[in-house]
Amino acid sequence: MTQTSNSTQIKQLADELRTATETKVPAPPLRDRIQDMTVEDAYQIQDAQLRHHLATGRVLAGRKVGLTSLAMQKQLGVDSPDFGYFFADMVHHEDASLAAESFISPKVEPEFGFVLKETLSGPGITREQAAAAIGEVYPAIEIIDSRIENWNIKLVDTVADNASCGAIAVGTTPLDVAIEDLADVECSLWIDGQNVATGKGEAVMGDPVAPLAWLANVLGEQGVALEAGQLILPGSFTGAVPVQKDTRATADFGALGSLTINFS
Repeated sequence: MTQTSNSTQIKQLADELRTATETKVPAPPLRDRIQDMTVEDAYQIQDAQLRHHLATGRVLAGRKVGLTSLAMQKQLGVDSPDFGYFFADMVHHEDASLAAESFISPKVEPEFGFVLKETLSGPGITREQAAAAIGEVYPAIEIIDSRIENWNIKLVDTVADNASCGAIAVGTTPLDVAIEDLADVECSLWIDGQNVATGKGEAVMGDPVAPLAWLANVLGEQGVALEAGQLILPGSFTGAVPVQKDTRATADFGALGSLTINFS
């Protein structure tokens, strides 16, 4: 175990996670590789991967916020969310068929998908400013995946691993819901015709707009803005549920709409 982190280690671990993504062979937990590994170290590893992918021409489509439920924060021993990113080639739509073998150990989470109509440049973004920046709200499903062996993760592991983001599915028809009513919206996750979990918008930090403001401010401190047109996933209504080949997953928002994807 190395005593301190440095740029060489950061690059090495970033490369290792990219290799795991490509080969589908997961890596050992990163927290065992750098002594006293910090969240800052983890975000540097995440950012090194982001910069690599952008340099190859991949297009950033949006950001995701994770660990927005009290239960997940308690599980990982933290008191705040984390965030990751996704590219245009990771975004899928209604009735998409995703190859299960393109992931290591995928799970699904039902979420809102916010498309921004205005750029948010933090820090200092208020909840009201974040709400005003939301254009459309879509049904969404995040496919989370871990490049860490057996989902054996602590906070620094998942942060370094792009907040365990695998892919995103988003509907093509917006939900007909007022921003102020998002906390009261109910969503059920259906797997192969069975309702496996149900939650309300308030499960997302008590207010699904709160993670958007938080993200804008955290990124703003780094000089990064959330751009108009980007898709933001603020967090899951329910716990994550594993999926495999031939699984059909639906995020059902009742009368507001739904989104279904398939794993082939």
